[in-house]
Amino acid sequence: MADNALKSLLVVEDNPGLQKQLKWSFEGYRVYLAGDRASAIDLLRKHQMPVVTLDLGLPPDPANASEGLAALKEILKLAPHTKVIVVTGNDDRQNALQAISCGAYDFYQKPIEPDVLGLIVDRAYQLYELEEENRRLALEGRGSPLDGIIGASTSMLAACRLVEKVGPTDATSLVLGESGTGKELFASALHRLSPRKDKPFVALNCAAIPDNLLESELFGYERGAFTGAVKQTKGKIETACGGTLFLDEIGDMPMALQAKMLRFLQERVIERLGGRSTIEVDVRIICATHRNLGQLIESGEFREDLFFRISEIVIEIPALRDREGDKALLAQAFLDSFSQKNGRSFRGFTDSARAQIDAYEWPGNVRELENRVKRAVVLAEGKHILATDLGFVENECHVQSLNLREAREKVEREVVQRALSIYNNNVTHAAEALGVSRPSLYSLIKKLGMPDPGK
Repeated sequence: MADNALKSLLVVEDNPGLQKQLKWSFEGYRVYLAGDRASAIDLLRKHQMPVVTLDLGLPPDPANASEGLAALKEILKLAPHTKVIVVTGNDDRQNALQAISCGAYDFYQKPIEPDVLGLIVDRAYQLYELEEENRRLALEGRGSPLDGIIGASTSMLAACRLVEKVGPTDATSLVLGESGTGKELFASALHRLSPRKDKPFVALNCAAIPDNLLESELFGYERGAFTGAVKQTKGKIETACGGTLFLDEIGDMPMALQAKMLRFLQERVIERLGGRSTIEVDVRIICATHRNLGQLIESGEFREDLFFRISEIVIEIPALRDREGDKALLAQAFLDSFSQKNGRSFRGFTDSARAQIDAYEWPGNVRELENRVKRAVVLAEGKHILATDLGFVENECHVQSLNLREAREKVEREVVQRALSIYNNNVTHAAEALGVSRPSLYSLIKKLGMPDPGK
């Protein structure tokens, strides 16, 4: 294997014998060795280290864990996503637990068995790669026209491809989707992809303004047009001249105003309230609604001719419940963003929290998921986000089975899941609580078809 294909691993160990043993124990890794905190930090500054094994007993005080714990904190401050596996003596459990509470990924007690430690390192590296991929996908598009639109599902990718095709045109577009799906993000992306990107993007929510004020907001008014009109004022349409006007929730526009809007779309001229002269306006129109316009047309609440005018291109945004795989991707992106804004650091979601995120229908769509993760970042007390931090309760299966094997597996799965949740997926602690060895717990997890707790 070529050197540039090797995975990087930092081993922080002051014992030369153990250094040599560990250096040759990890096949497929480029092993960097450090004998103290200073050299470890120096290597970490020079190289990206996805995984670090850290002996807590480091000089100048190898008999105690103070230097090792200080090194751990400095490593995580410098590289918060790095997975640190602390190595301790047999009688050093308390310090190992303290290291876990400080953010270490896992701990391993001496004497060292290379095969077992190698398994822990491999799992840590796999988790690091998975989280890196999530972060990469979450960041993909930042600074691009599709800024803020996160998704890898087939339906979302199809919607994004349509935006990329329609954006450079002047086509009047209708964005459809449930509340909270991100319709304004798509409208903004259409604007940024167009030749009008350096001109204004003006948004107006038709449902948020009283009917008697909406007309003046759109078309503007002349001085004296009504009580309180003390000066000539441009409307949103004029303000957006040369750029894009986004009319959100157009399905809530009153019928009387729909007729005036239709005339504007046909002729591209407006008259301010109280005015007598027409004003030509060059503006692109993008509309959006969460309502079923077909039903509104049938009930006489929306003009069919206006619908045809605003729907030259229709872009449908799928509900979050229909976006396979995007729930976890969005949750991780929001966790990274809000953690950074709030000066906090988390190792991710527990399996229970991830399962709840995936199983929940999310009636409020992306907005609801964003708000729940923001809440969790504020309230969480541990290094992982729990299901309860997100406002969920643990699922309980009430289905009874008369099959002894199925019943036994159900109970085993519940007990194992509970232990893993309590110890934040730390297999060592969960195995100890269950009274089994680490390999036995891994075998049981595999037999029960449960996800690898390190992933």
